[in-house]
Amino acid sequence: MIRHNKQQYGERKSILQVETNTADQLLEEIADYVLNKEITSEEAYTTARYVLKDSLGCGILALRYPECTKVLGPIVPGTSVPNGARVPGTTHVLDPVKAAFDIGAIIRWLDYNDTWLAAEWGHPSDNLGSILAVADYVSQHRLAQGKNPLTVHDVLEMMIKAHEIQGILALENSFNRVGLDHVLLVKIASTAVATKMLGGGREEIINALSNAWIDNASLRTYRHAPNTGSRKSWAAGDATSRAVFLGLLAVKGEMGYPSALTAPEWGFQDVLFNKQTVKLARPMASYVMENVLFKVSYPAEFHAQTAAEAAIQLHPQVKGRLKEIDKIVISTHESAIRIIDKKGPLNNPADRDHCLQYITAIALMEGNIVAEHYEHEFAADPLIDELREKMVVTENEQYTKDYLDPDKRSIANAVQVQFTDGTATEMIECEYPLGHRFRRDEAYPQIDEKFANNLAVHYTMKQRKTIEAAFSDQENLDAMNVNEFLDLFVQK
Repeated sequence: MIRHNKQQYGERKSILQVETNTADQLLEEIADYVLNKEITSEEAYTTARYVLKDSLGCGILALRYPECTKVLGPIVPGTSVPNGARVPGTTHVLDPVKAAFDIGAIIRWLDYNDTWLAAEWGHPSDNLGSILAVADYVSQHRLAQGKNPLTVHDVLEMMIKAHEIQGILALENSFNRVGLDHVLLVKIASTAVATKMLGGGREEIINALSNAWIDNASLRTYRHAPNTGSRKSWAAGDATSRAVFLGLLAVKGEMGYPSALTAPEWGFQDVLFNKQTVKLARPMASYVMENVLFKVSYPAEFHAQTAAEAAIQLHPQVKGRLKEIDKIVISTHESAIRIIDKKGPLNNPADRDHCLQYITAIALMEGNIVAEHYEHEFAADPLIDELREKMVVTENEQYTKDYLDPDKRSIANAVQVQFTDGTATEMIECEYPLGHRFRRDEAYPQIDEKFANNLAVHYTMKQRKTIEAAFSDQENLDAMNVNEFLDLFVQK
């Protein structure tokens, strides 16, 4: 499995070489899946097209925010990269490592792209940072050599596989319970597909994956009080960029570490995972893409989406009685309590969009939630904290059970408002948010509308119509060269 450059070492075997042809089973299973699994599910490909559309729209909308755009662009200003990768919505042409960071950052910035909820949670479309950057980079270089570029169909296939790796690993492995951030799984999934796209074979993918696990993961510190901050918005970009870097090293022949996960005392499992085995809960195919959750209506942490829907239904009944509210009861599932049940000061937008009480308060007050509701100017309204202080959050054990049920995958919340005169609204329960597989047909037209609205904040009418037309023809979209697809999004 491990090899060194013979021009450097000659035929002499270095003591650093590992005389083995086997690696940790998990590394081999992921590599074999990426290389050999044929994806035949039309549902998966249809969903992937919507994920591609929705994720790019989220990235374009994020370009309105200076806190996002300040982290974009070359590390060294003025750097020129021949045949580099483009960042949608900008004029940046970057090396694929920084391009992956930038694309991942804009997609994730507003917490508005797709979501996967299980023992571990995350946002599988974060992997588009690496997939699009590498696809454009490889395509540009192939064209320069007179070869055929990659197509959008190739991108869709890698999306399905990255979703699957991240999501299946998340089903039963809870990294958050040992304090590690879910972007670890973005790095693992992106490393596998990026290395394959860069021309790596089984050995190179395994080597790159082993290095990704050895990196370990970011702490979740930046997602929780008192340290919640904007790093949560670029953490996925950071993970995808590291994946591309490790893939580039692997295809150059850099060695790997066959027992990166299982080595006694020094492996990932012993050092960082409480000696638990990292396992795949089911065979990898296209399950995750078929079941992924879209954030259609509200830029808010997904465990609160159904609370937002319920509170918005109550808005007409309470909007004229906000000062008369005595108590707001929120019934939810255990994961929501663990992640987004927050009391006390909220210091920035990243803190607010991950607070169940804040999101519910805005929904009751405004009857809608938009990104601007998390900014300091709006958050200064004292009524928001007055309502938060009146909220009682309790766990409904059935909601928790259904959340973990692979056949249901519900994300249930219920909201009731009680008034000082003793009256109360009904308890509004919402089990499945818009964007859940059970409500997919209802969601698709609204995803189209969301995409059009997001494009409208950045592009001219002419460019917007050209982009929308490309997505309207499924057959032509799949056959489109990646370089031509990214051309559509370059800022004119």
